[in-house]
Amino acid sequence: MRAAVELRLTATPKAVPELRQRLRGYDYDVRLCATELLTNVVEHVGDGTPVCVRIVDLSCPTRTRIEVTDPDPRGMPTVLSAAGTAECGRGLVLVSALAGRWGVERGPGGKTVWCEVVRGREPAGLGDVAVPGGLARSWPGVIGDA
Repeated sequence: MRAAVELRLTATPKAVPELRQRLRGYDYDVRLCATELLTNVVEHVGDGTPVCVRIVDLSCPTRTRIEVTDPDPRGMPTVLSAAGTAECGRGLVLVSALAGRWGVERGPGGKTVWCEVVRGREPAGLGDVAVPGGLARSWPGVIGDA
């Protein structure tokens, strides 16, 4: 089990590929979930928001926990169904499909959105993903392409 990684950075569009690069020693699913959670901060909390990204290998040898903490305790992420032509709105659908579980924890200094990825498994969710009010279709060729 490797030591936890904790990165303090500013949530900007430029930080997303930089985070992906800094996590290159991790599985594709871990990098994708981390960058999707960071992108959500940029889009929904605001460009320039200070964040803390933590990657922790759990005591279970095949699970990695990804946490992204931001200072805004208000906005609670939810999985939504994006229109087929929409350019955004699929981030948490991807996280939900790739992670064994995910959630949000509120704290005195903001909130932490987290997910746990099972390493070394086949991608899940290449069909329908449950979302409030119905199902969201996943997109062939998006999940698992490296």
